[in-house]
Amino acid sequence: MAIAAIAPRGAHMPSALKTALLGQPLSLKSGARKASRVGRSSTSVRAAPTSAAADGRQTVVITGCSSGLGLAAAKQLARSGKWYVVMANRDWAKSEKVAKDAGMPDGSYEIIHLDLASLTSVRKFAEDLRKSLSAKGRTLDRFVANAAVYLPLLTEPKFTADGYEVAMQTNHLGHFLLIHLLLDDLKKGEDPKCVILGSVTGNSNTLAGKIPPQADLGNLAGFAQGFKAPVAMADAGKFESPKAYKDAKVCNMLTVRAMDKRFKDTGISFESLYPGCIAETQLFRNHNGFFRSVFPAFQKNITKGYVTEDEAGRRLMQVVSDPKYRKSNSYWSWKNEGELLVDSSLSSATQSEQVMSDKLADDVYDYSVKLVGL
Repeated sequence: MAIAAIAPRGAHMPSALKTALLGQPLSLKSGARKASRVGRSSTSVRAAPTSAAADGRQTVVITGCSSGLGLAAAKQLARSGKWYVVMANRDWAKSEKVAKDAGMPDGSYEIIHLDLASLTSVRKFAEDLRKSLSAKGRTLDRFVANAAVYLPLLTEPKFTADGYEVAMQTNHLGHFLLIHLLLDDLKKGEDPKCVILGSVTGNSNTLAGKIPPQADLGNLAGFAQGFKAPVAMADAGKFESPKAYKDAKVCNMLTVRAMDKRFKDTGISFESLYPGCIAETQLFRNHNGFFRSVFPAFQKNITKGYVTEDEAGRRLMQVVSDPKYRKSNSYWSWKNEGELLVDSSLSSATQSEQVMSDKLADDVYDYSVKLVGL
């Protein structure tokens, strides 16, 4: 079945996506259902007062920046005076409060509602962003896929309104769709770049990645079966919430590889990074109290991988803004206690065989195209 045959009627398919995919066969069975149920959505686009793009600032979109790494990067970019930040978050009121508390100057940011657990919300965000940037005379220069959910204590899978396991949709499928919807906008930007957050836990050959249950996409049986409830794992195996998160991060890193292969001629640089272990972050808010009390000390004293939110935000800001760190299909990481930023994309010491597999990247990409209705 060709891509053109499954695109939703009236949907916007970026020309870059058409060029790369039109007429290419999918490996999913043609009987698999596409996502169609409407999830929770919002209509508001509320902006802090801003001047036009003539102010010389570039524009960056960051998903999931009402706390943690995303907020740390957003506030540093906004405060620099060189960036206009679009905060893509679920909760507008919370986002406005944390932006003010973080000292983000008026006119340096705006907030647009995005719920990655709803493909309808993802499509609406793309429309809202496009309208907002056009009204302000801005271009989209950077996109950062940062948002993630981690629900380690779940014993039964939680599914979105679209029918997918919540970690896989929020962390991977929602971002996958959004990046494709924004391709035409991004390629018009100045030195455009798409950054997708990776994770050491998704690389099963690293110390953190060896902690069970390990990331393992297997033969993608869950994708092949359409990934709808009751299927909750990429390999169609027994549900394990920590593994669901790790598998989604593998998909994130594989997406960088696949996007670089397909869209390198657009001028967009597709990159990933692991900023270090932010052991004291809201990502772990759903873990038990014992873990939250012990984990930071373990990272500080045993693995030496501990990093503060502000330092991790500085590292993400580097990858977003510093011309030195522009290399498509890269996986940025740090050594020497954060003093040296290195590309580890070809290092078998930091990236697992899965994450470095071109075939697996192609297969995940083709399945994901079908699942999100492109």
